[in-house]
Amino acid sequence: MNTGYETNFLTGINRRQFLKAAGAASMLAAVPSSIRATNLPKGKAEACIFIWLGGGNAQVDTWDPKRRGDPEERIPGSAYDAIDTAVDGVQVTEYLSKIAARMDRMTLIRSVNHDVINEHAAAVNFLHTGRPISGTTVYPSVGAIMNHELGAAQTGMPGYVVCGPPSDSRGAGFLGAKYSYLYVTDTTKGPVGFVRAPTISEARELRRQKMLSSVREQLHESVNRDDPLLDYDSVIETSQQMSRGEFSGVFNLDREADSLRQSYGSEFGQRCLLARRLVQRGTRFVEVLHNLNFANGTGWDTHQDGQLGQHLLITELDNALATLIDDLEQNRLLDTTLIAVAGEFGRPSAFDFKGGRGHQGSAFSVALAGGGLNHLGAYGETDELSKTVLRDPVSVPDLHATMHHALGIDYTKELFDGDRPVPVTDRGLPIEKLFI
Repeated sequence: MNTGYETNFLTGINRRQFLKAAGAASMLAAVPSSIRATNLPKGKAEACIFIWLGGGNAQVDTWDPKRRGDPEERIPGSAYDAIDTAVDGVQVTEYLSKIAARMDRMTLIRSVNHDVINEHAAAVNFLHTGRPISGTTVYPSVGAIMNHELGAAQTGMPGYVVCGPPSDSRGAGFLGAKYSYLYVTDTTKGPVGFVRAPTISEARELRRQKMLSSVREQLHESVNRDDPLLDYDSVIETSQQMSRGEFSGVFNLDREADSLRQSYGSEFGQRCLLARRLVQRGTRFVEVLHNLNFANGTGWDTHQDGQLGQHLLITELDNALATLIDDLEQNRLLDTTLIAVAGEFGRPSAFDFKGGRGHQGSAFSVALAGGGLNHLGAYGETDELSKTVLRDPVSVPDLHATMHHALGIDYTKELFDGDRPVPVTDRGLPIEKLFI
């Protein structure tokens, strides 16, 4: 049947014009996405804050709510009600009400997936490195790569900081110790090793520095330029710069307004505040762990009874993340700071025999905020119970490529493990819609 619209359309374009336009469209579709992606506008971000929900948050109880379930009756579904957000058609769980009001500055990637075994250590490593564990190569983490490619923006500041305990998965791998992280567990004092012990006088410290300088000179004379020992020597030099510079002042959180600190809330919130202070002074990548104090008894690994108190963790995240977005915005840093919120996998909508949830890597969510991206509210789609990705799947390498591109890093670049080239990501491609 020929409609009026079709008649008007055909009278407004001749056959030659139609064929030319159709040919151009088919040629564009035939261009590989890898080529199209390399032509994306360069990212505007200069730093990244990576919030880690260790244990794996349930996407159906946070970023991708579905129909209500019932843990007591073992009816699969979300444990909480869904609420509307600042973006039409995008909902989150009821305990993320502050985030909901700021969804116009965020994108919930609901279609992240991987096929790594649903076990914590392997999945944590994969989310940080974008590659499975290898017996011959130790791959660098996303934070180490950003440190390698960009370095600290200010002398005397570390390029990569982890606010939490150390982990091999977060290391620099074959890039070397020079690009690894500095970890801090006390947001008020910082690394103890950078502060002179009260029993050591300034004169004694200077004598030690002189002895160390002599040893370092001998090292440089006796090893090749590519010797890994020089990486550790570089780390020593950087640590000395930090001990003399303004780095220690970053931990004076009491210099911030009381109202701001209270808004950030819990211990986790104070680590988010520290992250803002770090990127403000030149740190490129800060990972903030939200699984240290276990407000619900288990952290985000909500097996069994941990599910009952999961809302306490979600409320902490809501307060801290919303405040971080506002704080960065007020300091004119939101467009230049990418925030990513992730765990090692998601969790199924079904409840186990004690009312908790298991592990699920086949479909889960990662939240992005700020970073100068063209935010969409939500990207990707899962089925009615968030078991399977239905639209716009995003692999972990794709996620990493998106993060790298947001910071202006060439995600197609090859790094070198000795003489062997290793691409920055394992064939990952940025999410185009976030950049155009």
